[in-house]
Amino acid sequence: MTVADYGHPWNRLIPEFKFQGRVELAAWMARVLADAVSRDGTAMPDWIVPIPLGPKRLRERGYNQAWELARRVARHLGLPGQADVLARLVDTPHQVGASREERHRNLAQALIVEPRWIGPMRGRRVALVDDVVTTGATVAAAARVLRQAGAAEVQAWMLARTPPPAAAHTA
Repeated sequence: MTVADYGHPWNRLIPEFKFQGRVELAAWMARVLADAVSRDGTAMPDWIVPIPLGPKRLRERGYNQAWELARRVARHLGLPGQADVLARLVDTPHQVGASREERHRNLAQALIVEPRWIGPMRGRRVALVDDVVTTGATVAAAARVLRQAGAAEVQAWMLARTPPPAAAHTA
């Protein structure tokens, strides 16, 4: 589930939030995402989980934008947010400009479910939260490891999606 295509105003606001330290934008963005999820009518998950950043990227940025969104969405919906369910074992290269195949290859072994969450994961419905989905490689990798750990269902909640190139030319 995504709120909008990655175009105006998202293509300005999300980079400010993500790369320029504008964490205050998370409150408004989370409200928009929570409202969209509520209207969607999908069964609510047991946990809301952010897509993790690698250690180097987290040190550079100072915060995980996905967690900033996820924890606020969780609060709006009255659900538990779990920051540490997923971990990124390696700092993958920036995915901007990478092909679908490169993205999948970069993420093939990058994500894990933290061992202490494997037992409690069994049978749970989990919502993954991130700011932008481009090819879906990160979400697919995260969903795969969550299902391997026993999650019954994995939903993806994103602020924006990058439209496929063909869709961008026809719009």
